[in-house]
Amino acid sequence: MRVLQLIDSLEAGGAERVAVNFANALVSDVEGSFLCATRAEGLLISSINKEVGYLFLNKKKKIDIKAIKQLFRFVKQNQITIIHAHSTSYFLATIIKVLKPRIKLVWHDHYGKSEFLKQRPKRILKFCSKFFNHIFSVNTKLEIWAKDELKVKSVSYLPNFAVKNDTTSITKLKGDVGKRIVCLANLRPQKDHLNLLNAFKEVSCVHKDWTLHLVGQDFKDDYSNTIFNFIKENKLEQNVFLYGSCPDTSAILEQCTIGVLSSKSEGLPLALLEYGLVGLPTIATNVGDCNLVISNEDEGQLIASENSNTLKMAILDYIDKPEKTKVLAENFKEKVTNQFSKNSIINIITTIYKTV
Repeated sequence: MRVLQLIDSLEAGGAERVAVNFANALVSDVEGSFLCATRAEGLLISSINKEVGYLFLNKKKKIDIKAIKQLFRFVKQNQITIIHAHSTSYFLATIIKVLKPRIKLVWHDHYGKSEFLKQRPKRILKFCSKFFNHIFSVNTKLEIWAKDELKVKSVSYLPNFAVKNDTTSITKLKGDVGKRIVCLANLRPQKDHLNLLNAFKEVSCVHKDWTLHLVGQDFKDDYSNTIFNFIKENKLEQNVFLYGSCPDTSAILEQCTIGVLSSKSEGLPLALLEYGLVGLPTIATNVGDCNLVISNEDEGQLIASENSNTLKMAILDYIDKPEKTKVLAENFKEKVTNQFSKNSIINIITTIYKTV
C-alpha cells in the first residue's frame, strides 16, 4: 500500500494535525506514506516525518488545472494506491479518482458542527461520495449521517488519536505557575470562547491570581473581534492571554493547570485527547463524542454547553479541590493513553485500507 493523506492546509487545526499524525504513523506500516497540502502550508510543516513524501500544490481556486495536473503526476510517479482525503479536500481527490479509476479513495469526515447537521451543505459531497470506497467519521453522529445521506456502503466511526509533539518549547505562558487555565481551540464560533470568558470573568472575581490562556488560530474576523472586545470591556487584559497558532502545543499544555473546551459543537476534539496525554484535569461540554473521552465523573467534568454558570462552578470545583483534581487527571491520562492510542487507531486504518 502506498497512501497519500490529502489536506487543504497545514495550519494547526484538528483535521490538519490528524492528517500529519496519520502520515507520520503510517511510515512503518505501509510501503509508502505521503502527504499533500493543497491550498496553504503552515506551522505543522515542521512536524512532518522526513520519511513522508511531501507535496504542496498552492491551489488557487476550486478547479485549478495546474494543481490537478501536478497532483496527478505525483500520484502516478509515486504509484499511490490509496488517497485518504480529509475534510473538504474530497473534491480534488474525486477528480483524481475520475482520472485514475483504479485508485482507491477514502474520505475522512472531520465536520465540527455535528450538532447542526441539518444545515450542512451536501449537494456536491453527495455527488462525489459515489466515488468513495470508504468513509471514516470522527464521531457517531457523522457516521449515521453519512450512512443516511451519502452514496457509500462502507462507513465507519474512527476516533482521533493524539501524539505529543517533540517541538522544543518556544512559548512561555504568562501568569503564575499552577494557576493557568488553557483552551486549545481555533477562534471559531462553534468553540464558544465567549461562554468560557463569561465563566472565567466570574472565576477571576474569586481567584484574582488565576489566568486564562487561549491557544489557536485567529482568523481576524467578527468573532475574533468580539472576543477581544469582551476582554477589553471587562478589563481582563491582565488575566486573559491569546497566543494564536503555536507549534509547541504539548509544551504549552504542560505549563497549564486546567484544560477547558466550551464548544457548542464538536466531532471528537483532538484537543481533548491532548489534554489527557499530558495529564491535565479537564472540563468539556457534552457535545459530539466528548462523552466517549470523558465517560464518567472519575475522568473529568462533562457539562452542558452554552451555560457559563455551570462552567464557572466546574472550574471553581477544580481550583478548590486540588487533591481530587489530581486523581481525576491521572484517571483521564490513563483512559486516553489506553483507549485512544496511536497503535490501536492505525491498526483500524490499515485494516480498512486492505479491505478497500
